Amino acid sequence: MRRKLIVGNWKMHGSLASNAELLAGIRAAEPFNCDAGVCVPYPYLAACVLALQGSSVALGAQDCSAHEQGAYTGEVSAAMLADVGCRYVIVGHSERRAMHGEGDQLVADKAKIALAKGLVPIVCVGETLAEREADQTEAVVKRQLSAVIHTLGPCISRVVVAYEPVWAIGTGKTASPEQAQAVHAVLRTQLRAATEGADQMKILYGGSVKPDNAATLFAQPDIDGGLIGGASLKAADFVAICRAAS
Repeated sequence: MRRKLIVGNWKMHGSLASNAELLAGIRAAEPFNCDAGVCVPYPYLAACVLALQGSSVALGAQDCSAHEQGAYTGEVSAAMLADVGCRYVIVGHSERRAMHGEGDQLVADKAKIALAKGLVPIVCVGETLAEREADQTEAVVKRQLSAVIHTLGPCISRVVVAYEPVWAIGTGKTASPEQAQAVHAVLRTQLRAATEGADQMKILYGGSVKPDNAATLFAQPDIDGGLIGGASLKAADFVAICRAAS
């Protein structure tokens, strides 16, 4: 049975004081019967490493460069993230795809270099409301994942996949457990065609996950946890979601 994984995506939120309070609240509730992590803004990585010393909660970043090093002002490399203590890095989040024009191949290249530097990439896929209403959900998520599978080859088994319907991110709308499971099953089938390790891979759901809907989502056979946005900014909510995953 796959162990559940809950990862908080703080997005562009936080301060030194509020982060310390949040992590202290999460740590006070340990241990969890699931894996847990938090993906924090770049400036706070060093402080969060210290705050999480001795904790089972892993640290992650929200993006990385597709380049190894060089004259790329404003970019942060995967090697740098590993150097400061990150375990996870999110790549291909819908906000990066939409606001920064990141295409499928760029996302795949970021996943490849993250793996090469010892990080676990959390590869996000998901459709917009217009794409869902046009019955394009399956085609969109399979296209997005296909680029990563093609680029990583057998190493695809080492990534975490996160299905995040764009229409459910930060909107208060959530895919029903049945809707989410249907897409997760499509992704699992696609991964099975690419690697023998597909049944051990984690596929997370993201999109307005809250304490009151987490358990029913995580009860689905192919949903292995969550990539949590707004609820990860409140210790009580994040802890409750971790408990639901247990």
